Amino acid sequence: MQVGDKVEDFTLENQDGKTVHLSDYKKSPVVLFFYPRADTPGCTIESCGFRDAFEQFQKAGIVVLGISRDTVKDQKKFKDKYGLPYDLLADPEMVLIKRYGLLVDKTMYGKPVTGVARTTYLIGPDTGKGQRLLHAFEKVTPAGHAEEVFALVKSSGALAGAAGKKG
Repeated sequence: MQVGDKVEDFTLENQDGKTVHLSDYKKSPVVLFFYPRADTPGCTIESCGFRDAFEQFQKAGIVVLGISRDTVKDQKKFKDKYGLPYDLLADPEMVLIKRYGLLVDKTMYGKPVTGVARTTYLIGPDTGKGQRLLHAFEKVTPAGHAEEVFALVKSSGALAGAAGKKG
């Protein structure tokens, strides 16, 4: 997926088993962050960073959604344990993860494994031509990532309607 491309709608369940569609948020910019596994060290750092910056995103009118291959039950447990104020979407069959090309070969503790590439997408509101990709953050470093995303949002002319709000 390239910057400017229309982002295809998707349907996943959140931590409460409620169906969520990207199009539910077509009037708002959306931060869609993919993380490898709930309640692991890097994913906890990243998710808690978005938790700690959530009020800023919310004041700017920006929706934050986290996605991993965890089950609904595991997402609920993770959300509750760390008081995450945004929805965590479950993709246990990795339908969206595969659609976005985020299933990659990695090395963990010296052994090859297949896992989810930590990646964040900034998706613009639908301006009549569909929701479009505004920016992709690849090979994300968990610490400080939420601040990095918010800094881009604030400085982006593409989000003038959202970024112009207090935040």
